[in-house]
Amino acid sequence: MASNPRAGGSKKGPTKGSGGKNKRSLQGRGPTPKAEDRVYHKAHKSAAAKKASSAHQARRRKKENGPNMVAGRNSVLEALREDVPATTMYVAGRIDSDDRVREAITLATKRGISMLEASKPDLDRLTDDAIHQGIALQIPPYEYAEPRDLLAVAADRAEAPLLVALDGITDPRNLGAIVRSAAAFGGHGVIIPERRAASMTAAAWKTSAGAAARIKIAQVVNLARAIDELKKQNVFVVGLDMDGDVELPELSFSRDPLCIVVGSEGKGISRLIADKCDQIVSIPIAATTESLNAGIAAAVSLYEVARTRRG
Repeated sequence: MASNPRAGGSKKGPTKGSGGKNKRSLQGRGPTPKAEDRVYHKAHKSAAAKKASSAHQARRRKKENGPNMVAGRNSVLEALREDVPATTMYVAGRIDSDDRVREAITLATKRGISMLEASKPDLDRLTDDAIHQGIALQIPPYEYAEPRDLLAVAADRAEAPLLVALDGITDPRNLGAIVRSAAAFGGHGVIIPERRAASMTAAAWKTSAGAAARIKIAQVVNLARAIDELKKQNVFVVGLDMDGDVELPELSFSRDPLCIVVGSEGKGISRLIADKCDQIVSIPIAATTESLNAGIAAAVSLYEVARTRRG
C-alpha cells in the first residue's frame, strides 16, 4: 500500500495565505530615527549632556551679567563699608538684630539704598539658598568699558597707556586685587575676557577696596583679538611667566605704551596669548618659592613700571 505523502504533517505544494489579515505587518515603518533621537543610543546621551551644559552656561552668564547678591551679615556689612555699589538691601521680618545688622541699616540709610522686608523663602530664592542670616544686598551689573576707552583715559592725561590684561584669572578676589594695584600704580584700565574668567562681582568689588570705581575695566569676547587691536595702536604687550625672555628689571618697554598680560597661577598664560606678546618677562624670586599669586605678580610688575616711569 502506497504511503500518503501528506501524512505526518509534512505538507507539499501550495499553502493557504493569510487572506490579508497580516497585510499591515508587511508595510514599512518609515525612515530610521536619527541617532540622537534614539534614547538607547550613545549619541542621544551625548546630545542631552551637551544641551544640559549649554543650559548651565546660559544660567551662569545670566547670573554673572545680572544683579549680584551679597548674603550674610558680615559680608553685607563689609560691602557697605567698602562702598560697593548697591541698589537694594533685603532684611527679613522680625530679624534677630545685632550690631552688624544695625550698622548695615544705618549705612544703607545714609547711602540712600532702598530697604525691603523679605520673608525667609524670598531670601532663600534671591540668594540661591545661601546662608543669608536674614539679610542680603543687591549689587547692580557692572558697566564694562571698551579697550579704546582705556586708551582714551591715557590720552586725556597725556600719559603713555599702562594696561593690564588677564588671561585665565577665575578668582574674583584676584581680579579685585589686580584692579586695586592698577589704580595704585597709575594704570589706565584692566581688560578681562568674557568667558572662563572672573567678572566684576561683589567679591571683586570688595577686594578692590573701592578702586573699581576709579579705574575702567573692559570686557572683551576674544582676548587674542583685543591684543591684536592694541598692537595696531602701537601698544607693546608683555606677558608674565616664570620662564621669561628677560627678568622684570630688564623690561625694555616700561616707558612705552604698555599692556601687561597676567595668566592664572596654575596654568599661566595660554600659548595663543604668549605667541602674541612682544616679550615674556619673569619676576626674579627665591628658588625655594615655586610661583607668585597672580595678584601679587601684577602688583610687583606695575610697581616696577611706575618706578621706571617716575625715574
